[in-house]
Amino acid sequence: MKLEIKNVSKHYGRKKQALQDFSLTIENGILGLLGPNGAGKSTLMKIIATIHKPTNGIILLNKNNIIKDANYMRGQLGFLPQDFGVYPNLNAFEFLTYIAAIKGVGGNALKTRITELLDGLNLLHAANKPIGSYSGGMKQRVGIAQALLNDPKIIIFDEPTVGLDPEERVRFRNLISDLATSRIVILSSHIVSDIDVIADQVAIMKKGALLAKGDLQYIIKEVTGKIFEVSIDSSRFSDFKHDQFVLSATRSQGSITVRYFSENPVEGSIQKKALLEDAYLHLTKS
Repeated sequence: MKLEIKNVSKHYGRKKQALQDFSLTIENGILGLLGPNGAGKSTLMKIIATIHKPTNGIILLNKNNIIKDANYMRGQLGFLPQDFGVYPNLNAFEFLTYIAAIKGVGGNALKTRITELLDGLNLLHAANKPIGSYSGGMKQRVGIAQALLNDPKIIIFDEPTVGLDPEERVRFRNLISDLATSRIVILSSHIVSDIDVIADQVAIMKKGALLAKGDLQYIIKEVTGKIFEVSIDSSRFSDFKHDQFVLSATRSQGSITVRYFSENPVEGSIQKKALLEDAYLHLTKS
């Protein structure tokens, strides 16, 4: 599978530009898409999912132009949008059976497929209860299940771990890791830890533009050797922030332990191992 996004732009009206000449090639595996609010992640995924059309540019799936032939993508797509909704009076079995009919999925194996998905997402115990009685995390897991119903080759998840507790997030990551060997999975999240433990490739966006794309080590290389930690008196913190690129700060009894990016570290600093979050913050906030 190969997805090629070529020079895609998206304008809303005259003033708002959600994507700017965006180009990216994605092959089998998991692409983690990171960016602050307003970076254009959701717009990009809706264009890939053929819900929106770009103002300019093309998208090719295995050399097929999905802007002109949306059905080619839709027949292979599983999509969980950020604003996914459910029918609260239906139970999980009924809802997924309904979604399967919309997607043209049926046959004798459908019940088994739904049961396997609900079991894999730890929902089988509540499968006969109305979805309206579910917690936010349970509803999100129903959304994940509907995205996987048709055994898609392209899977797009927009903030899939919102509302999931730590155990559910681990279960989700394990499920997606198993699926990604022969599929393209695009996973958008503002939770960097969800990306750095699962993604084969990482793409970082800001204001509709691609800032960086590569494997984890390639992205982190930008800040390797430049991440430091130092403990300072809290009265010095304001001046320190003015002089250095602060990544995080932890207060403790009148002092502050500061993690920061620098090519000229202050005296007493300890060099720390660079993390994806460090690179992300440096790229998006510098």
